[in-house]
Amino acid sequence: MDIHTGEIYGKQTAAKFVMYNVLKVSKTIVTLQNIDNPLSLFETTAQKLASSGYVRISQTPYIDLAATPKKRKAARKPTRCPLTFDFLEDRADSQRPTPILPDLFN
Repeated sequence: MDIHTGEIYGKQTAAKFVMYNVLKVSKTIVTLQNIDNPLSLFETTAQKLASSGYVRISQTPYIDLAATPKKRKAARKPTRCPLTFDFLEDRADSQRPTPILPDLFN
């Protein structure tokens, strides 16, 4: 499984669909951040990510325009304008990606 920084992965839980942003990828460790709760970080491996039911939602990074970082140094600068419209993803970087849910009922 080829995982890159900035990709978005999602997992269907009993209550809702949760999306995670890939913050860092090293040789064995992948660091994920919950999009809805930026303080929620966890590390896993690519094998555990695939076997736990996570699916790649988007290769375009999600940039939250409403987020207000408390420390100026902690703010990451986006590599491109958050309002850039990606016609392949059919959304701007600042727009939340639509989850791709498998059709379980057919």
